[in-house]
Amino acid sequence: MAQETKSAGQQLADKLCFTPRNCWEGLDAQTEQEMEEFAASYRRFLDAGKTERECAAAALELLEQNGFIDLENREARKLEPGMKVVQNIRGKALIAALVGKRPPDEGCNILGAHIDSPRLDLKQNPLYEESDIALLDTHYYGGIKKYQWTAIPLAMHGVFVKADGTKTELRIGEEADDPVFTITDLLPHLAREQMQKKASEAVEGEDLDVLAGSRPYDDKEVKEKVKLKLLSLLHEQYGITEQDFASAEIELVPAFKARDLGLDRSMIGAYGHDDRCCAWPALRALLSLAAEKEAPEKTVICYLSDKEETGSQGNTGAQSKGLEHFIAALCEETGAGIRRCLSRSAMLSADVNAAYDPSWAAVFDKKNASFMGKGLVLTKYTGSGGKYGGSDANAEFCARVQGIMNRNKVPWQFGELGKVDKGGGGTIALYAANLGMEVIDCGIPVLSMHSPFEVLSKIDLYTAWRAYIAFLREA
Repeated sequence: MAQETKSAGQQLADKLCFTPRNCWEGLDAQTEQEMEEFAASYRRFLDAGKTERECAAAALELLEQNGFIDLENREARKLEPGMKVVQNIRGKALIAALVGKRPPDEGCNILGAHIDSPRLDLKQNPLYEESDIALLDTHYYGGIKKYQWTAIPLAMHGVFVKADGTKTELRIGEEADDPVFTITDLLPHLAREQMQKKASEAVEGEDLDVLAGSRPYDDKEVKEKVKLKLLSLLHEQYGITEQDFASAEIELVPAFKARDLGLDRSMIGAYGHDDRCCAWPALRALLSLAAEKEAPEKTVICYLSDKEETGSQGNTGAQSKGLEHFIAALCEETGAGIRRCLSRSAMLSADVNAAYDPSWAAVFDKKNASFMGKGLVLTKYTGSGGKYGGSDANAEFCARVQGIMNRNKVPWQFGELGKVDKGGGGTIALYAANLGMEVIDCGIPVLSMHSPFEVLSKIDLYTAWRAYIAFLREA
C-alpha cells in the first residue's frame, strides 16, 4: 500500500506544534530490556533505602565500589581530570564529583535531588501504655494526608546513638518473618461523627500513634507491664533503654516493597518515589560518566540532599553551605574563584512533578500538566500563590536545556503543579539559584505523590537517566 501523503496543513502542524508523544510507542526490544534492567535496579535501591540515612549509605557504597574517594581524606592527592571524589554529609546527604578537563571557574554541571520522603518520626519520649496496649507517639514529617497512614503495615527504621558515639541501627518489618506495626482507624460502625469531618481533620496529627504491643511483662508488682515488656525486648535485642529514644532518629515507613504495577507491568508502585526516582537516575548518570575512559569537559556533580520535604533547612539540607563548601574545595587547588564557578555552573533540580490524573482532573490545567509515559518533565517555575516560594528559570536556560534534550533525542514535556491557586510546591531549585547558578526543575511525573504508595512509569524513569547523562556531558 502506498504511503499516505500528509496534507500541507498536517506538515505545517508537525513543524510548528509541540505534542509530546507516548514514549512506549515504537520502543525497540533492546531499549525495553535496558529499561527493565534499570527499573529493577531502582526497585532494589528503593527497598534498601527507605530513609535518608539508608539512601545515603547505599549511594556511598555504590560510589566507593566505583572508585570514588573521600574528598577530605585523599592523602594529599591532587585533583586531576578524571578523579572521582565524594563527601558524606553527616550520613544523611552526600555530594559526589567527577573532575573535568576544564578548570572549575568555567562552571560545573550539577544534578541535585533529595533523598528524604514524607514519613512518621517517633517523638523523643514516644512509648506509653494505655488500657494494656503499648503505643508509640509520632510527629509526621513533610506534607502528608494523615488518614492515608492508618490501617497499613508500617516498618520501623532508624538509629540509636549512645553518649560514647556507639550506634545501633534498627530495621524491623521488612523481612517476611518480621513483625510490623500499624496505626488503628475507627470502624465505620462508630465513625459517623468522624465521617462528617473534613479530610484534613478526620485523623489528627496527635492521633497517629503506632500500635506496638499488648503482651504484659510477667511481674504483678509492675504498673505498666506492656510498656516494660517492650523495653525489655528492645534492651535484650539492641541494648537500649527508654532514655535512648531522646537522641534517636526512628522513622515509621510503609512496610511494603516496590512492585511492578499494572497487568502490563508498565509502572512501579512504591513508597518514596518523591524524590528517590530522580536521585537514582542522577546517581547512575554520574556513574555512567565515571565509567568512561575519558574525563568530561566540565566537572560534573551529583548532590543528594536531605530535609527537602520540610523546607531544606538544617546542616544536611540544601539551604546549608554544604554544596557551596564542596565546590569551594574543588576550586581551591586550581586557584579558581568560587564566585565565578558558581555563576557559570548549571543545575538540574531533579525533582518530581504531579502527573495528570484523570480521576482528579478538576485540579489540573491539562494544557500545562505533565503526563505519565511522555518522558521527562521540565518545570520552568514552582511555588504557589503568585509563584511565591519557588524558582523561575530564565528563558535562556530553559531553551538551553530543551536544546540538550532535543539534540540527544530525549523525550521531554513541560509541566506545572496544578491549576493556579489550587496549591503548589517547591524544590531545592531556589537555593541553588540563590548561589548564582542557572537552575531548572527537571524530573519524573508521579501519581499519588506524598502517599504511602506512589506510582510512576518505567519509561519516564529510564528517560530521566538518559536526560541526566546528556546534561552532564554538555560542555
